[in-house]
Amino acid sequence: MNNRLRLQLLRYIPSLRPCLRQSSTSSAEHFKSIRYFTEDRVAYIELNRPERLNAIDKYMPFEIQKAVQRANFDDEIHVILLYGAGDVFCAGYDLKAYAEEQDSTVKEDDYYDYVNQEMPWDPALDFQYMSSVTNSYMEIWRSMKPVVAKIKRAAIGGGSDIALACDLTFMEKSAKIGYPPSVIWGCPTSAFWTFRVGMEQAKRILFTGEILTGEKAAKIGLIGESVAGNECLDKRVAEVLQRLVTVPKNQLWYQKSVINQVVEQQGLLSAQRLSTIFDGMSRHSPEGIAFQKRCMNVGFKQAVKERDGGKETVWSHMKRVNNNDVND
Repeated sequence: MNNRLRLQLLRYIPSLRPCLRQSSTSSAEHFKSIRYFTEDRVAYIELNRPERLNAIDKYMPFEIQKAVQRANFDDEIHVILLYGAGDVFCAGYDLKAYAEEQDSTVKEDDYYDYVNQEMPWDPALDFQYMSSVTNSYMEIWRSMKPVVAKIKRAAIGGGSDIALACDLTFMEKSAKIGYPPSVIWGCPTSAFWTFRVGMEQAKRILFTGEILTGEKAAKIGLIGESVAGNECLDKRVAEVLQRLVTVPKNQLWYQKSVINQVVEQQGLLSAQRLSTIFDGMSRHSPEGIAFQKRCMNVGFKQAVKERDGGKETVWSHMKRVNNNDVND
């Protein structure tokens, strides 16, 4: 099965060959899960699955990567705006499809088996896929042009991975950001939390799966600025974009490169590698399997309600060793 999975995986990793500069007219390439267009020196990347609250599917990470590459090779572009369609940023990975998937037989266009394998699982295969996803988000980090995130309503789970990779983050005050799968079935593979809020705040948030408002997120430094109301948020982001397009592209790159280098020297990339390994472990641990079975039995919404309820669950305190199986 693993060889078939590996071949299937290659279909969803885009070529990294240079994206040549294209005009605004031709840049409106058809994507499945995002929309890309350019106007007045700004490249717009819109997460475009509003019927699923822009939840991350198999196409979105790699299309984000390709769109950022395209903007970087467009000499007219100074800055990139990343936002979500339908007044929501991103509700995270499409966990309804992930967690409720019961048939682990590889099907055409079925990628859930990469992160939801039959037991015993192959950690290398899981890492191969999830590291490629994280690497796609990190195209935002590597971009020579600043990427601005405009966050409305929610940036949850994988949606926070995308948002926190951005250079500047603006969020509506009542919108929500967090990584609730940190308590079961996940570990934030981008590992930005410690670098943005510090050690103890990161532990407090990830130990409990806390979801923060935009106002609190700005107060503790998780995001850059919170703004009351979507219209005011749109206006504020537009003001920042208008300023950035007046700055030479190379000057923007100089400043971003130095600041990013400081963070990387502090261990960001090593932390991402470890977090990606632990993410796979969390989904295939006894507790992770119990959560998935709960999703299959009662549905994803009910299982998530139990996960986020802060009360005892079937996965809260599972025995690690069956004493009858231990040899003296």
